Amino acid sequence: MSTPSGFSQTQTVPSTHMTLLQKAGIGILAIALLWFGYSKLFATKTKTTYTTEPASKGTLIVSISASGTISSANSASVTTQTSGVVSKIYVKNGDTVKSGDAIAEVELDMNGQQRANQALASYQSAKNQLASAQASMYSLQSSMYSKWKSYMDTAQNSTYQNTDGSANTGNRVLTPFTIAQDDWLAAEAQYANQKNVVAAAQTSVSSAWASYQQSSPTIYAPISGVISGLSLQVGSVLTSQTSSTGTSTSQRIANIKTGATPVAVVNLSEVDVPKISIEDKVTLTMDAFSSQTFTGKVVSIDTTGSVSSGVTTYPAYIQFDTAIDGIYPNMGVDAKIITDVKDTVILVPNAAVKTTNGQKTVTVLKNGVATPLEVTTGSANDSETEITSGISEGDVVVTATTNSGTTSKSSATSPFSSFGGAVRMGGR
Repeated sequence: MSTPSGFSQTQTVPSTHMTLLQKAGIGILAIALLWFGYSKLFATKTKTTYTTEPASKGTLIVSISASGTISSANSASVTTQTSGVVSKIYVKNGDTVKSGDAIAEVELDMNGQQRANQALASYQSAKNQLASAQASMYSLQSSMYSKWKSYMDTAQNSTYQNTDGSANTGNRVLTPFTIAQDDWLAAEAQYANQKNVVAAAQTSVSSAWASYQQSSPTIYAPISGVISGLSLQVGSVLTSQTSSTGTSTSQRIANIKTGATPVAVVNLSEVDVPKISIEDKVTLTMDAFSSQTFTGKVVSIDTTGSVSSGVTTYPAYIQFDTAIDGIYPNMGVDAKIITDVKDTVILVPNAAVKTTNGQKTVTVLKNGVATPLEVTTGSANDSETEITSGISEGDVVVTATTNSGTTSKSSATSPFSSFGGAVRMGGR
């Protein structure tokens, strides 16, 4: 069919096809809006919480921890090799005694009598040897003085001495003079040697007497101090003690504690021992005195050390500042040895200091914003670090960060309201 002149030909799209496109577009838009609305209504938000503490000026105490035991440096054992039945007791716990005081008396059994007699015989023999050595010494002393007088008479003779009193060195090489001089020098040397013999004999006497005291029916105090740990009673039986080689050994019957302050021995690792110095101050705690803290100082360090299971430790000896009742040998002790004290320095908790690629930083919280700042640190202990530069006193530093997720269900307007009404896709 031809088109009349003056008119354009127009193609008409069926109305059913336009309706399907509109429906598809509206469906897609609805799904997008529903997803957007759901994400807004039920979104998970991350909340960051900071644990903070202000940087403050204070005193930093740096210490090294170690553990050990109380030594027996201020006490001694009362021992004996006597065997028999206790017949008398002269002291009780808490009594003060002097060295050599009688502690107890024992009625010796046959073995005890034999040992005591042997020890007494050895003591008497040592005394006789001392007396003989002393007699020889006195004789040699007399001979030395006589030889000295002869030498002086010869030396002052006009043959060997000039008129002005000076030595005639030319004549003093003559035989009569050299004989007189050598006799005197020999006598002097013999006397000096005999003095050493006498000293050795005196030591033997002391040793023999100490041995006799161990076997004597009387038990003596070895040092002066206060008696403790005495468990003997009249009628108690002391039996002879022997070693695996058959020699007699001593048995302890009491302790004597002196007035000296206690000494603790703690073990230091090879890492810690170079940091410790003599006279370093120490704080000490003990399980036996759980509510008390004691003070002391390092008095000695055994730098030889000992190796156990491949681990080397070095004993350090710590003397308490005061004497304390109730502290006994082998009690456990924990020590903190103070190696450094710094006053009025800026301190932050150790948790505030972070290290990344060798650079140390501290995060400062200001107006709700956390900012990492580079810092320079000094000394540190178990809980605090000294800051020498990078932050100031009063800065709030972050010690911990907590991130928590929360699901929000807020009351919101329809997601479609922002579009202001229906959506026009096409048509008229």
